[in-house]
Amino acid sequence: MKMMSRILEGFVTFVIAFVISVIVSGLWNTAAHGFFSVDWESSFRLGIILGIISPWVISRGRDKA
Repeated sequence: MKMMSRILEGFVTFVIAFVISVIVSGLWNTAAHGFFSVDWESSFRLGIILGIISPWVISRGRDKA
């Protein structure tokens, strides 16, 4: 059960990081270049990294308490 909650937490973190990264990337390109363009590769990469690292770090903090 503990592993399933970590996987779910990782998925939720991935989705949140991915959506926010897409929005920021699009707004940045709109401000800098005048058109809405999203860097999908960077957004996906950031989502994967945070989706793996965040639950791991959070679970380590819970185990110590």
